[in-house]
Amino acid sequence: MDVFNQKRLNDKPISGTGIGLRSPHVNEILTDLPEIPWFELLADNHLVEGGLIPLQLEKICQHYPVTFHSVGLSLGSVDPLDMNYLAKLKKIMKQYDIAWLSEHCCFTSVAGFHSHDLLPLPYSEESLSHMVNRISQVQDFLGEQILIENVSSYMKFAETTLDEADFISELAEQADCLLLIDVNNIYVNHINQGIDIDNYLTSLPAERIKEVHLAGFDDRGDFILDAHNNPVAEPVWKIYESLIQQIPHVPTLIEWDNDIPSLQRILDEAQKAEVIADKYRSGNFNYAVS
Repeated sequence: MDVFNQKRLNDKPISGTGIGLRSPHVNEILTDLPEIPWFELLADNHLVEGGLIPLQLEKICQHYPVTFHSVGLSLGSVDPLDMNYLAKLKKIMKQYDIAWLSEHCCFTSVAGFHSHDLLPLPYSEESLSHMVNRISQVQDFLGEQILIENVSSYMKFAETTLDEADFISELAEQADCLLLIDVNNIYVNHINQGIDIDNYLTSLPAERIKEVHLAGFDDRGDFILDAHNNPVAEPVWKIYESLIQQIPHVPTLIEWDNDIPSLQRILDEAQKAEVIADKYRSGNFNYAVS
């Protein structure tokens, strides 16, 4: 990986359990500066210059390591890559020393129209080749590896010929990218589509996993929805422990995007993750909010 600049990955180490930064908590965080190891920010909220949001980003980055999570690259789409979008990402990542960028194994645009959802791909050789090419273009432009996240889905394409875990693993190998493994999404797809969790976890290339996500789902009766509006469910915690014991030093993030509770409630979830991970590594973080 000599062609990639790994400096940013080491300047502000991302470790322990961080949380997704959400607007209701920004003032509290900037006032109290709680002991939180790192934050993940939705990159798309920070691409417009001027106003309050860039100022908040600057203040957060002065005190905490930060990663970017993107929903706008639309890597699985056949639309041309938005180079203007990529240029803005590259500029702001450099400006604020963002540790890394993650995106989803999906598409979000069709013929220039953008969806508000992460649309899944058929797991086929054709899709794999397309995704490898798109990720390679993005990494070449940014000058560094990106993280690709597995997504939740509610249907299976007739064109699918590969298991999801095999697709993700082969994608990481061929594109020479890194992985963000969302444990809740694994469970959602297990319930909705019957994927084999044990096979999924053993198929993943542990050396390429650089981040883990935890979130809550919404039980709709006939299916479960990846809504990020509840605490992490007990079966998801069990999958997390199975995964994290293989990669105990890989950082974890708590996502809570809807029906957002108090900051302390989210930090309580982060502490649960720390307790589990700490069984397999030394050290711990203090999540008490001052």
